[in-house]
Amino acid sequence: METVQDTVSETLFEPVIRIGVTGLARAGKTVFITSLVANLLDRGRMPHLLAAADGRIDAAFLQPQPDDTVPRFDFESHLADLTAREPRWPDSTRTVSELRLSLRVRRGGLLAGLQGPRTVHIDIVDYPGEWLLDLALLEKSYGAWSAEMLARIEGRGEAAAYRDLVAQTDPAAPLEETRAQALASEFTAYLTAARAAGYSDCTPGRFLLPGDLAGSPVLTFAPLPGDGSGPRGSLLREMARRYEAYRKSVVRPFFREHFAKIDRQVVLVDVLGAIHKGPQAVEDMRGAMADILSAFRPGQNAFLTQLFQGRRVGKILFAATKADHLHHNQHAKLTAITEALVRGASDRAKFAGATTAAMSIASLRATTEETITHDGKTLDVVRGRLLETGKQAAFHPGALPDDPGHLLTPARAGAEKWLDQDYRVMNFAPQPLTLRPGEGPPHIRLDHAAQFLLGDRL
Repeated sequence: METVQDTVSETLFEPVIRIGVTGLARAGKTVFITSLVANLLDRGRMPHLLAAADGRIDAAFLQPQPDDTVPRFDFESHLADLTAREPRWPDSTRTVSELRLSLRVRRGGLLAGLQGPRTVHIDIVDYPGEWLLDLALLEKSYGAWSAEMLARIEGRGEAAAYRDLVAQTDPAAPLEETRAQALASEFTAYLTAARAAGYSDCTPGRFLLPGDLAGSPVLTFAPLPGDGSGPRGSLLREMARRYEAYRKSVVRPFFREHFAKIDRQVVLVDVLGAIHKGPQAVEDMRGAMADILSAFRPGQNAFLTQLFQGRRVGKILFAATKADHLHHNQHAKLTAITEALVRGASDRAKFAGATTAAMSIASLRATTEETITHDGKTLDVVRGRLLETGKQAAFHPGALPDDPGHLLTPARAGAEKWLDQDYRVMNFAPQPLTLRPGEGPPHIRLDHAAQFLLGDRL
């Protein structure tokens, strides 16, 4: 009864919006959350958040989060890193964290003069993208997962050492713990190298972020040929058992305790980084987005149907980050590529009632735009401070195609490199900031993202 009363009270009087924020391969989760919160506290740079533009947000303030067992997102320290005299990118978070921001909002429309302001709580839940991708494992047996993994890593140089070790291993042989540990260690090394190479789908996620599970049997398995039904006491059968333990003891509790409570979801993706890495990285990102969208159609899986208990994530935002690495005249192309990357998955998913959107953003703008003359032609560039040297540099990454199919088609076909273009990336450091009272950090379209995620509830 108490839970029902709390739910009714929150819905009618102080509604709570739980926003999950995750990212794929260095997409900038920490900076996104820090800049979003800072710009909701000081809304001078949020003209496209209509409640802010209309002046209906009277106050914004941080409060203690409702989950006492979840670490707090360290907003103050991260903002201090970005606004210091010598600013730096904050360290990435490596586990679940949470922050509650409360807004006191005056009602609009016909209710404006009839009721006073209300408080809307925004709970931001930050978690690694690899953990979201783990949801797909709930629908796969060990044999199916192993077959998929072994096919995926065929031909990848990062997996050469692991493939050699598998070739030297008899899955039906009696379990030797040293062999199991060697396989798990080599597979983890592959996942680490794959993520560094720009691949997105690097699961199981806890292999890369083990926390207090490091060295435990639940993380000591790896894909092997076979369906997992080897002889009793065999290496293959034990690998299958540990895989099942990972699904039961690691994946399911995370989604039951955190993911199932989320109302809105943000997935940050470094599309430019994947394009720079090449067609295979782009195709891997497309597949990862398809797996992510599977999280929002739980009817395909009995456990997920029970887990959601009728709840649905209402809105899903796919945000291509680092838009400040491009001149604004290429932003629409970047958004179109992002939309194309999720198009097939969203068409197939048919998730009940969920609205999706794709946009190009920069959580913290680190560059300025210029037009220069190069080889007798004008060239639109961005200028920023290089992360490695601290020196200022002008940069043009290459022209994105008008048709996203010019990238996605060779990616699907397994091309090893782009035929007609060389796409480059540059690592920029944050610029020193001078913020006027009432202004948050400079950004690109963070207010559009906030309006999509929150506008209907404000």
